[in-house]
Amino acid sequence: MKHPTTEQTVEELTFREAILPPKLRELRQKLSQKAKQQKRFRFYSLYAHACRPDTLKAAWDAVRRNQGAPGVDGVSIEQMAATPESEAAFLEELQRSLKERTYRTQAVRRVYLPKPNGKLRPLGIPTVRDRVVQAAVLLILEPIFEADFEDCSYGFRPGRSAHQALRTIQQHLQEGYSAVYDADLAGYFDSIPHDKLIACVRMRVVDGAVLGLIRQWLNAPVVEPPKDKGQPPTIGRNTKGTPQGGVVSPLLANIYLHWFDRVFHRMDGPAQWAKAKLVRYADDFVVLARYISPPLQHFIEGKLEGWLGLQLNREKTRVLDLQTPGQSLDFLGYTFGYDRDRLGRAKRYWNLTPSRKAVSRERAVLHEKLSLRRCHVPLPDLITELNRHLRGWARYYSLGYPRKAMRDINAYVLCRLAQHLKRRSQRGWNAPENESQYHYFARMGLLTL
Repeated sequence: MKHPTTEQTVEELTFREAILPPKLRELRQKLSQKAKQQKRFRFYSLYAHACRPDTLKAAWDAVRRNQGAPGVDGVSIEQMAATPESEAAFLEELQRSLKERTYRTQAVRRVYLPKPNGKLRPLGIPTVRDRVVQAAVLLILEPIFEADFEDCSYGFRPGRSAHQALRTIQQHLQEGYSAVYDADLAGYFDSIPHDKLIACVRMRVVDGAVLGLIRQWLNAPVVEPPKDKGQPPTIGRNTKGTPQGGVVSPLLANIYLHWFDRVFHRMDGPAQWAKAKLVRYADDFVVLARYISPPLQHFIEGKLEGWLGLQLNREKTRVLDLQTPGQSLDFLGYTFGYDRDRLGRAKRYWNLTPSRKAVSRERAVLHEKLSLRRCHVPLPDLITELNRHLRGWARYYSLGYPRKAMRDINAYVLCRLAQHLKRRSQRGWNAPENESQYHYFARMGLLTL
């Protein structure tokens, strides 16, 4: 998962809002103000706004910017945007089907991405047509629910980022909240109960047409890839969950876990009686306190499993005391630890570094970029590609004390590049005389972290 930095998030938010049509931007502001002023108001007339030409055009622009693979129909973004005429015809047909209530979602194409632990992450890819409708509904619903979300939530929200979540945890640790309940939800996106999710949406939105669209997306058939060559794909239906890959799925996932955030911070919640702190990035979250008491642990597990119907991965869920030597917290690719002073002084400090898993994943990515099958890529082009990737990695892992991880990545890149050039030449390769590998690649433009 890619986590945007605070600066990236603010820039993207400003850019996205700026390019919205003025009337749509004004509508979103009015919806947000109404939701903030009247916390119990239920919005009942939203479908027409999602069908507006300017909303659909803004939704199409967002989907086109994000690119993405075709769905089950095989129709790509490039095909739809081949000519201005084809693009206009697509949007006109989509608006007509929505207004006439003949729109029906198509099946979701299932793909599996490898995870660092060797398991596979299931993604559901809707068709481009369905992604545009989801993006249009997102533009209308987002300002309503954003007005309700708690400050402890950082994931997939405009103007918020992983860096903000990490800095908040760092601040809580420095304030003495070093006992941590590190939760791991098992397959969260695929386990949300549909009936309870719709009930959460209905707390703010009672427009039957909009709810009908959401139900269509939740219940869409899923086309699984064939298990063996020559066999046809299988088609099934989800009885729960909102598939990762859908445009509206992150908002729906946040809407559901928002209710955990809310009961946590109620007057009778652990934010009051245990002075506990909650930091959540989508389905990754931690609870920090001065002591993780049995009642606090029972509250967390009871609300998540008994009330929301989710499942905790007991093997990965841990209770930690970060002031205990040898204990550390991994969160969003970083490791928090209470470490001894590196200069030997009699004090300890809160250390924040890229996690070992993050560095290992980065080495695997670099290994692939410099693999044998890419020997044909000219060195200047290869270095340009590496620099673009390394800048993004360094930007995200710039918090805390990343110097050791950066040195490790620099050394690995130099080693792999030298091996790469040696494989390309039948006579082998060495840096020019009186010049080290480091200086040679630096002269060729390689970025050093």
